[in-house]
Amino acid sequence: MGNCCASPAAAGAGGGGGGGGGGKQRGRKKNKNRDKAKGKKPNPFSIDYSRGPAAAAGVPRITVLKDPTGRDIAGRYELGRELGRGEFGVTYLCTDKVSGEGYACKSISKKKLRTAVDVEDVRREVDIMRQLPPHPNIVSLKDTYEDDYAVHLVMELCEGGELFDRIVARGHYTERAAAEVTRTIVEVVQVCHKHGVMHRDLKPENFLFASKKENSPLKAIDFGLSVFFKPGERFTEIVGSPYYMAPEVLKRDYGPEVDVWSAGVILYILLCGVPPFWAETEQGVAQAIIRSVIDFKREPWPRVSDNAKDLVKRMLDPDPKRRLTAQEVLDHPWLQNAKKAPNVSLGETVRARLQQFAVMNKFKKRALRVVAEHLSVEEVADIKNMFQKMDIHNNGTITFEELKYGLRKLGHQISDADAQILMNAADVDGSGTLDYGEFVAVSIHLKKLGNDEHLRKAFAYFDQNRSGYIEIEELRDSLADDLGPNHEEVIDAIIRDVDTDKDGKISYEEFATMMKAGTDWRKASRQYSRERFSSLSLKLQKDGSLQVAAN
Repeated sequence: MGNCCASPAAAGAGGGGGGGGGGKQRGRKKNKNRDKAKGKKPNPFSIDYSRGPAAAAGVPRITVLKDPTGRDIAGRYELGRELGRGEFGVTYLCTDKVSGEGYACKSISKKKLRTAVDVEDVRREVDIMRQLPPHPNIVSLKDTYEDDYAVHLVMELCEGGELFDRIVARGHYTERAAAEVTRTIVEVVQVCHKHGVMHRDLKPENFLFASKKENSPLKAIDFGLSVFFKPGERFTEIVGSPYYMAPEVLKRDYGPEVDVWSAGVILYILLCGVPPFWAETEQGVAQAIIRSVIDFKREPWPRVSDNAKDLVKRMLDPDPKRRLTAQEVLDHPWLQNAKKAPNVSLGETVRARLQQFAVMNKFKKRALRVVAEHLSVEEVADIKNMFQKMDIHNNGTITFEELKYGLRKLGHQISDADAQILMNAADVDGSGTLDYGEFVAVSIHLKKLGNDEHLRKAFAYFDQNRSGYIEIEELRDSLADDLGPNHEEVIDAIIRDVDTDKDGKISYEEFATMMKAGTDWRKASRQYSRERFSSLSLKLQKDGSLQVAAN
């Protein structure tokens, strides 16, 4: 994903990072020396996005936006430093040449929109941001541009940092502070629902503070998975982030109540520092969500008010019919009397947990970005060779049977169902076969998701002195831009959590365990993520797990 105002060749270089939606508005300095040392190679596959005569002319065939402001973003805005990046896009600081005002520009490379679903996600995100009314807690969309190579969304700039980072920086963290944040999040949910929008991906990372001022408003910034809904309409598509996913999403029958569940998960984390439903595997997380057993025994729950616990229970009711609506949450006594909520510190444990939770996510995301960016020239050659071997009839396309047979022959022990998932995810034009460009997508998924060699590359990124361990200094250096004033505490907490043999450093095995814990952090594709969770949901339906909390 290149700079939106770079030349076409430059725009095609660069790789995408893991995580949701487009690039988030997060400050990130570059370690220039390390970038030089890494010697990033452009991904030669980027040219395969469009096929046919249009591709030869270097012009992608798709039009994403229905009614953009214009084609030439450089005519009105000057693009500056990179603020952050996500699966499809890079967010830059941009300045209005007329007013001199600063904005954030999310530039989404068309080469990254590999499927019709990806294109529809971007189109719908813009439609939703246009439809929502101006609101102090929702980031506003100013302009949209689309050229031959990218879509550019010019949005309100949020420079105040992430939700958890601000909370832990304050030092004194209380139930009252948690109530204020929860009210803001639920007010956003209420506005969305009132205007027929279901967010579907509420999580702490999707909320930023507008500025560094103490009284700065908190803003929802990402509507990449949001959808329009009508009263009574039911949805079956599995989307969202595992920790925050409601049980009815896994049951593939849900409505806007899922947003209240996700807000309830955030509230639980705000009050105790850890997610309510956690496990070592993706399937374990899903089963914990279905069981919906909430732990109120661990610290600091004995010190939390009964009103707060009551609201958590009502927001995390596994039955969506009994779950509170956004309006009922706002009417709950705990939020109605937020200014009277206990202003006693919830303790250093909660604050440290929150900080660790936030930084650990960044540690994993940083590692995932390395995985996503490093497909070498050798691997490219391997993929071409693989395609030729699988294309038994030598006609330039691969059928499902050829794909399945070829993958097994090459040592990928993959079930028919999983092979079908890959086929569905990569068959962009719906022809029932894969051409070379589509096959590239399958191969990249397989390499990112099933090959520890890529985790080793990520490990090597942190292990700067090549000692075979990530030492405290290396961890501190790698995360320097993400750490606040209490960075020693956070580094110690990460080492404590990851360093299971307690030798004061992180081995490759410990690093790999961390990367795979909780959910499969190696997933870098939203489309693949959807397919994976659909497959997991079907598996849970078959083994009866989805019936646990039916009544």
